[in-house]
Amino acid sequence: MALLVPSMATTHNPLAFATKTLGYNKMRGGSSKRSTTTSSIKLLTNVEKLRLLTKAEKAGLLSAAEKFGLSLSSIEKLGLLSKAEELGVLSAATDPSTPSALLTLSLALLALGPFLVFLVPEDYPWEIGLQVVVALLSVVGGSAAFAASNFVSNLQKSN
Repeated sequence: MALLVPSMATTHNPLAFATKTLGYNKMRGGSSKRSTTTSSIKLLTNVEKLRLLTKAEKAGLLSAAEKFGLSLSSIEKLGLLSKAEELGVLSAATDPSTPSALLTLSLALLALGPFLVFLVPEDYPWEIGLQVVVALLSVVGGSAAFAASNFVSNLQKSN
């Protein structure tokens, strides 16, 4: 169930990708079909509705990124947008199953920390260190996955 997103690098008109609407329609029997119709996810429209760029600007994220050397020209030189496209980040953002997969991952990570702390004995210092590291990673990773699930879900809302 792959979603094809046209490459911006091969498009002669730089805004041509914004005019295409990609999404999935649920069909009877649980199968899904790639479509360009009414119930599709309009990612760029939703970014505009949520005013994400304005919020990022007001929060100072753009100037902070520039201080760390991440400007639009450096993004272009590093090829980060084409790399994100190759890795499927854009198609994942429009895939209806992404928020639920991220939520499942977050719950699994958040359950892993306490489970491992309970199972690993505390006989040696390295075991306590392992408990601390896994607990921290599971809390940070689970929280990040939960936030990403919420973010992608908000991006996919059509209202």
